[in-house]
Amino acid sequence: MPFAKLRVVALDCPDPFALAEFYAAVIGGTPAQHFEGWVDLEGHDGTPLAFQESPGHVPPTWPSTDGSQQFHLDLTVEDMDAAEKQVLALGATVLDAADRNRSWRVYADPAGHPFCLCAE
Repeated sequence: MPFAKLRVVALDCPDPFALAEFYAAVIGGTPAQHFEGWVDLEGHDGTPLAFQESPGHVPPTWPSTDGSQQFHLDLTVEDMDAAEKQVLALGATVLDAADRNRSWRVYADPAGHPFCLCAE
């Protein structure tokens, strides 16, 4: 029997407010800093996200044969090409989007965390 529920997914990063602004532009919501080094993304649909300051943050490697990507976020979109243009304009980088016929493409957010844009 479960005894806990997921409260939030927190991403380590060098600048919590900047990364919260990136995700606010992608999935909606408003960054809210309730205490130093921690920013919540409030008022969006879906799983709660937060961003924690980590001055020594080292982005995961994707793909990695000698390490781990740690985790990634899957974001559902209606128009893959339009969503790709928007995330790139916001500072994302392409990790794996060469196969335009599959239902997902992989990017890194400005702090280096991998995420996928997935077709509905």
